[in-house]
Amino acid sequence: MPPPVDIVKVAIEWPGAYPKLMEIDQKKPLSAIIKEVCDGWSLANHEYFALQHADSSNFYITEKNRNEIKNGTILRLTTSPAQNAQQLHERIQSSSMDAKLEALKDLASLSRDVTFAQEFINLDGISLLTQMVESGTERYQKLQKIMKPCFGDMLSFTLTAFVELMDHGIVSWDTFSVAFIKKIASFVNKSAVDISILQRSLAILESMVLNSHDLYQKVAQEITIGQLIPHLQGTDQEIQTYTIAVINALFLKAPDERRQEMANILAQKQLRSIILTHVIRAQRAINNEMAHQLYVLQVLTFNLLEDRMMTKMDPQDQAQRDIIFELRRIAFDAESEPNNNSGSMEKRKSMYTRDYKKLGFINHVNPAMDFTQTPPGMLALDNMLYFAKHHQDAYIRIVLENSSREDKHECPFGRSSIELTKMLCEILKVGELPSETCNDFHPMFFTHDRSFEEFFCICIQLLNKTWKEMRATSEDFNKVMQVVKEQVMRALTTKPSSLDQFKSKLQNLSYTEILKIRQSERMNQEDFQSRPILELKEKIQPEILELIKQQRLNRLVEGTCFRKLNCRRRQDKFWYCRLSPNHKVLHYGDLEESPQGEVPHDSLQDKLPVADIKAVVTGKDCPHMKEKGALKQNKEVLDLAFSILYDSNCQLNFIAPDKHEYCIWTDGLNALLGKDMVSDLTRNDLDTLLSMEIKLRLLDLENIQIPDAPPPIPKEPSNYDFVYDCN
Repeated sequence: MPPPVDIVKVAIEWPGAYPKLMEIDQKKPLSAIIKEVCDGWSLANHEYFALQHADSSNFYITEKNRNEIKNGTILRLTTSPAQNAQQLHERIQSSSMDAKLEALKDLASLSRDVTFAQEFINLDGISLLTQMVESGTERYQKLQKIMKPCFGDMLSFTLTAFVELMDHGIVSWDTFSVAFIKKIASFVNKSAVDISILQRSLAILESMVLNSHDLYQKVAQEITIGQLIPHLQGTDQEIQTYTIAVINALFLKAPDERRQEMANILAQKQLRSIILTHVIRAQRAINNEMAHQLYVLQVLTFNLLEDRMMTKMDPQDQAQRDIIFELRRIAFDAESEPNNNSGSMEKRKSMYTRDYKKLGFINHVNPAMDFTQTPPGMLALDNMLYFAKHHQDAYIRIVLENSSREDKHECPFGRSSIELTKMLCEILKVGELPSETCNDFHPMFFTHDRSFEEFFCICIQLLNKTWKEMRATSEDFNKVMQVVKEQVMRALTTKPSSLDQFKSKLQNLSYTEILKIRQSERMNQEDFQSRPILELKEKIQPEILELIKQQRLNRLVEGTCFRKLNCRRRQDKFWYCRLSPNHKVLHYGDLEESPQGEVPHDSLQDKLPVADIKAVVTGKDCPHMKEKGALKQNKEVLDLAFSILYDSNCQLNFIAPDKHEYCIWTDGLNALLGKDMVSDLTRNDLDTLLSMEIKLRLLDLENIQIPDAPPPIPKEPSNYDFVYDCN
């Protein structure tokens, strides 16, 4: 008979004694189990003891998480969280520097456990740590001078413990004094400070800004962009990442009226060129966290355009009307206009109407009306003026080239600019908040202070070129815009490193090339409708599905590193999950850092038998997406979430690093449960592999039309004289 489901076989360690093998009855109270263990080693006062995992996590076993204990788990009998917290609370106040250092080191490690953290916080431990930081700084500086490096370690462990304790969300960030903020800011403002202290100080400042409006204002008074810039010019990518994270946090939480002012300060301090030189073009790979922070900075920078994008033009505003007059003047040369008021008003109006028509506005009489639609609002007019002033030759050429045509093939510059601006805002998602998981930054946008405007200038010239290649008329306007969008999107996917490289990518994506690509894709996706082909597809489809299934399971065997996302602050916490080679067990466990390559099974502490899996749920149905918090509001995170449900009310929650991994894992888990693989990736793979297989089998029939019905059987020959015996 199989063992009862409520009985778990574990090993329990106690220092100085042989480990015990025992069976834990999950129905019994945890206190009763601890008493039983203590009695076995003749230990009194069992209420002062607790069980914890014997792996690197050292997490305590509680009534809430005891269901996570699996057969074969190694546990350790140790002092209870309350006792441990009390002892550490006393030890970190020791007069002995060595004892204090050791205590702070233990505190930094144990604070990752929410059970211990709660007990330590109940002893007002957070206040004690903040007092140590506030009062200990002067002593730290003095003792540093007399070669006492242990004080640097003490401060580092103190800040680490503080960060870990606050990360549990038990204590509000609003409770901290200005003195504490000033101390943390002082570590960031110093030119020479220990790397670990600087890193944790930056992490604390980021969390303060993101979690409290009052603290944002206080931090903003203590930290300036100029003081953060030097940290970007170093070589430590982790420090650079935290620095950009603080800048992003200040940017994100700044009031609307302060954001443009802050952007101007960033421009004055040449933040963009410093990031380009010391981060993007540095001789090292950009890790995922840095890529995410660069993406956030890119989004926040483009979001500054939202105000202009959503501002309608006021036809009565003379300053705004003057911009349109300036566009006309640059295009048609002011010198040719009379400087006096000669000529009737009607004549001048007629001339302006003619010129506005040449400029490609829809409303020739009052072109201001073209900019009343939002988006793109006034942003389109800003782009047009930038193009006219900074790329004057190209602007004049485009306008005059199209205004002189009489064959209805002229490209309307005004209308094109308005629609193009709207399209570029959609591509770059101007006005949307940054995603928690996206790493999609474009290096070329960090190569110019006016990158959006330059982006527009390149694309408006592309639009004019594509219009001519398509020999388009006004009826083809939407078709041209679709082709231009495809050209821009395809060029962006190659991640050009500069605007010039982007321009050369577009040169290679002419309208003819787009047609070839479309034709090739159409052929690859072509669905042959003749009966023999359909029968062939039906016959080989199970083989292809089995091939896809094996690929998914092989990927699960390799495993994937998942990030632990936290709604309070973003930080590098990882866990790894992989399927055993026999496809019977999922191994998983926490990691200290993102792994390079596969993680061995034996280093993953936890396991889940596939036979115990009850269901796989995705998106809104996931337990961790139903919890209160910021994550559930983020559509990208929602689309990457899935959970494994097992036992009673137990689950393993995932947030995939990207859509591809999400499809791989949901397909693989469904395959393990004997269910259909229904992801978009499976559909695409099935279509691609089916098409390839059919084309391979039909290679000999190339250029031969396949009949819908089989050919008739020919009549018998009149004689068989042509038959001969091979023997």
